[in-house]
Amino acid sequence: MECKPLDRASILQNLQDAGCEPDVIERFLVLWDAGNTSDQLRLLSCYRCRLLDKIHQGQQQIDCLDYLIYHLKKCEEHKTNG
Repeated sequence: MECKPLDRASILQNLQDAGCEPDVIERFLVLWDAGNTSDQLRLLSCYRCRLLDKIHQGQQQIDCLDYLIYHLKKCEEHKTNG
């Protein structure tokens, strides 16, 4: 597979679309200008991990709500059937 270099505008748009904060974007572009691919990869991997942690936290919160909804529905069923 051929590797076509990305232009700065495409990289900037991609980072913004990924929800990167301005400081992450700035650090990435400094590394890009310096040709420091290994640190770019490290920066993006760290940001990805932070996003994944937020997803996991959100899933735990949803699980808590699901448990409460389940419990309330069971209690309501018991009242109407019992």
